[in-house]
Amino acid sequence: MSDTKSTEHTRNLAYSLLSLGLIISFLYVLQSVLIPLLFAILIAISLYPVTLFLERLRMSRVISSVLSVILAIVILGALIWFIVHQVIVIGSDEAATQIKFNSILDTIQEWISSKLGIEQSQISARVRDALNQTMSNAGTHITKTLGSVGGILAGTVIVPLFTFFLLYYRDFFKEFFYHVFAGTPKDKVQEVLCKIYEVVQNYLLGLVTVMGIVAILNTVGLLFLGIQYAWFFGILASLLMLLPYIGIAIGSILPAVFALATKESAWYAVGVVGWFQVVQFLEGNFITPNIVGGKVSINPLMALVSLLLGGMLFGLAGLILAIPIAAVLKVFFDAVPYLNPWGFLIGEPENYHLKRYSGKIILKRWKLKETRAKEKNGKEESD
Repeated sequence: MSDTKSTEHTRNLAYSLLSLGLIISFLYVLQSVLIPLLFAILIAISLYPVTLFLERLRMSRVISSVLSVILAIVILGALIWFIVHQVIVIGSDEAATQIKFNSILDTIQEWISSKLGIEQSQISARVRDALNQTMSNAGTHITKTLGSVGGILAGTVIVPLFTFFLLYYRDFFKEFFYHVFAGTPKDKVQEVLCKIYEVVQNYLLGLVTVMGIVAILNTVGLLFLGIQYAWFFGILASLLMLLPYIGIAIGSILPAVFALATKESAWYAVGVVGWFQVVQFLEGNFITPNIVGGKVSINPLMALVSLLLGGMLFGLAGLILAIPIAAVLKVFFDAVPYLNPWGFLIGEPENYHLKRYSGKIILKRWKLKETRAKEKNGKEESD
């Protein structure tokens, strides 16, 4: 009986791993369709309360869905206009800033030349080659991510269309899941769908709230340091939080370089980087845990693994989509009995997992003895 049960578990594990490999291959092949669809699903979930509110005002579902999509386009368009406008304004001071920045580069080159004995012409050539290589790689990655014209079309036309149809046909898609899981109790399917919605909604709402708080903190620090265009750099760095764990760190580079080019002392740039690191510490340890809490219960290790896998599969879009997809997968794994171990692996550890004597607690929970080696040592001592 025990051997049969073990064989069944082994077979289920093999099926799970094989299915996972097939799913990853499927996602990679169809990424040009899946990326805009996944973004549309996230946007539709975030707009659902707006659509529901408009429907309660006696508007038809089609009008409510259209107005919700238009609202999202207006907000996103305003954000893009703000960034582009600020870039143009900053570019108007380009001449003075470039002179200062070139002076800094000359100072750095002189220091390297005096310390390492390398001629400035060689340094300039190497820097130029490195910049050309970086720009070439950046162009390759951007082309791959956007898919040239097709990617731009998907982002500006297909995503809004997908979002509209997801809102308009939402009950139709819900019934589709009842057909797919016909052998499962409908209450269970309904519970899982509601939980997936709650997890994604909480993640999106929490992310927007945290981004707003971080934008204010970034801006306050930059204003205190006297950095020009503080609101622009503060908001831009907060938007980069769409890339979890690394967004704020990346966002600190641009204002630090700007401070280096516009201020007399390099300590301003150090202050910018230092303040952004403080904000990142506050965000990771106090702000996000208190706002999002355990509603998106993914442990940091699995979150990092998700980011790496998402980046490998979908590039920049995968980094943005990784955490919500992992959260949805956890809900699904928790709902399917033979996939429960994977849901456990993705989830947050319990308090007892982090205690000094957690090993003994686990042994007690699973009704296991300490170790055979320990028992053997005990017998040798008694002999």
